[in-house]
Amino acid sequence: MAVNFITTLLEKIRSLQGGEKGESAVGIDIGSAFIKVVQIKSKGGKAILETYGEIALGPYAGGEIGQATNLPAEKIAEALTDLFREAGVTTKNAALSISLKSSLLSLIEVPVADGSSQLNEIIPIEARKYIPVPINEVTLDWWVIPKRETYAEQDGVSSDDESKGAESSHKTIPHGSTEVMMVAIHNEAIEKYRRVASIMQFEKVFFELEVFSAMRSTLGRSMQTVLLVDIGATTTKLAIAEFGVTRFTHTISRGSQDITVALSKAQSVSFSAAEDTKRTSGVSVGAENGGGIKGTEGSSASGQKEITVSHIANLTLENIFGETNTMLMQYQQKHNVSVDSVVLIGGGALLKGLLSVAKKHIDAVVALGDPFEKIEAPAFLSPMLKEAGPEFAVAVGLALRKIQESEA
Repeated sequence: MAVNFITTLLEKIRSLQGGEKGESAVGIDIGSAFIKVVQIKSKGGKAILETYGEIALGPYAGGEIGQATNLPAEKIAEALTDLFREAGVTTKNAALSISLKSSLLSLIEVPVADGSSQLNEIIPIEARKYIPVPINEVTLDWWVIPKRETYAEQDGVSSDDESKGAESSHKTIPHGSTEVMMVAIHNEAIEKYRRVASIMQFEKVFFELEVFSAMRSTLGRSMQTVLLVDIGATTTKLAIAEFGVTRFTHTISRGSQDITVALSKAQSVSFSAAEDTKRTSGVSVGAENGGGIKGTEGSSASGQKEITVSHIANLTLENIFGETNTMLMQYQQKHNVSVDSVVLIGGGALLKGLLSVAKKHIDAVVALGDPFEKIEAPAFLSPMLKEAGPEFAVAVGLALRKIQESEA
């Protein structure tokens, strides 16, 4: 478990907040290797941090900390109960994330005008072209994507001015057509999370795709075009947003666990030992020397090991960031737009030296996400929250939406 430090800080946080009660909400990010929670409350129109924490799921499947799992609802609820107790979560007003791998997001173009009554009829028909399973096995949702000239007007640029500039380079949607973001979620996944919510006796619970939660906490109402890179245990999720609207998603079938597995095989050690080595050594040496094994000769034993770890880690990261950069370039060329920045989140983003490696492989400004920036917390927690922030992006986004809906 990784929540012990929370119990020593929880009372100090609450004592600094005073006794005034506000509406509390907890965001729950259920990943394959960890569950992350963030509890906040609304006070004076602001979001105030009450507690946060994470717990490893590997031990609940008879595995190691850091190992990916596919637990049944009952085991997830057991882990959540332990996490709630150790992190001091006190509310049942909850929101849960749904993994991108349990869903399909597609930006489609339908040959009817926005506002047409035909949209409700035509989208389920169009969906069959994109969904590789029977339509009755998924829950379908969709919403209309605003036209880019609408974005420009919201940003203080008239459609006439925009047509002379960047808008003229964007893909033009034919007159009488509408862009729609279609979301299909496997019914089995929804039922699993409903079962978890029922066991935990959550109140007015809602579910949200993790990508939208992460966008909310890290990008907010940003008017820039941003690529969000969520590095998980088994997958890396990419999402591009323009003016706060998600327009592209892609999943890379590699994550931070691939580094651990490669280290375990290369050094003939257990998964647990390899995970510890990865977290301790990171890729800092490889980031400095390009990820190779230069400088090995004459190095100390510890230096030799660290460079080897860096080299092995970089093989996986080069694949992840290489594919990321390819997707980035393809999107920019297809839509003739420039992605302003790349934001890294997820547990994998915490690996030492990873930011430097990402900057070497991605042709854009790259930074770590800072979701706790949108939440008020005691000043003494700021360094810790900034460091842990990328891992809690989804949980923060869920909690923020839950608070907003409770106040509506």
